[in-house]
Amino acid sequence: MGGALARAACRAVGPEEVVMADYLPEKAEDLARELGCTAVPGNQAAVEAARYVFLCVKPQMMAGVVEALCPVLRRCHEAGEEKILVSIAAGVVLDDLARFAGSAGYDIPMVRLMPNTCVGVGQGVVALCARPEVPEEVLSGVETILARAGLVTRIGENQMDAFTALAGCGPAYVCLFLEALADGGVTAGLPRKQALEYAARTVLGTCTMALESGKHPGVLKDEVCSPAGSTIAGVAALERSGFRGAVLDAVLAAWRRNQELGK
Repeated sequence: MGGALARAACRAVGPEEVVMADYLPEKAEDLARELGCTAVPGNQAAVEAARYVFLCVKPQMMAGVVEALCPVLRRCHEAGEEKILVSIAAGVVLDDLARFAGSAGYDIPMVRLMPNTCVGVGQGVVALCARPEVPEEVLSGVETILARAGLVTRIGENQMDAFTALAGCGPAYVCLFLEALADGGVTAGLPRKQALEYAARTVLGTCTMALESGKHPGVLKDEVCSPAGSTIAGVAALERSGFRGAVLDAVLAAWRRNQELGK
């Protein structure tokens, strides 16, 4: 996810404005070389070089990462350099982030962000939230960095776990469906390469049609299903297999896991 955000940021503000670090330095160096931005040796160097610090780490690692940054954050603050922390960790609420950063000795502006991997190709969905006292200028700055990522929306923090379960995890669900759709085509006799392209373009076209037409998905589905035809036979097979219920269960399972991660 960090790599996808870096790609979006480079498109929006230019690679010369982006620095990155990773616990595996060669990983950051390889991506920086590809994007034309700069890799620095370690998180503290990244904080020193940047104003907006995107923390792209797993939820269970966030406390240790933020605590380790507190000394450099404090030094920068005392030197008059404001840093903004932007977390993408699922389930880790803003109050927890503030607690992790307590030893910095001041109230660090913080933004909680949840993107999906589609930001890497400029077709993502991104939600952000912050405490009321965070200045509008800070939120606008994050939105500027993500201007080429896709749809960027502000939501309440109480909605973040639900957003993550749907949009953050959603590409994995869609890819499972895409793979299965292509497998069906192969089973019916299509070559693998063509089946995958036809499936992907079918999903892409259908999503574009839903967004541009404004029609309910059920209406669009009905427009494809002629009486006693092949499409309604396929829809019936999906219904017998509990397709819609399985997708709903997947979103709710991810939502519950997000809440567990926050604890």
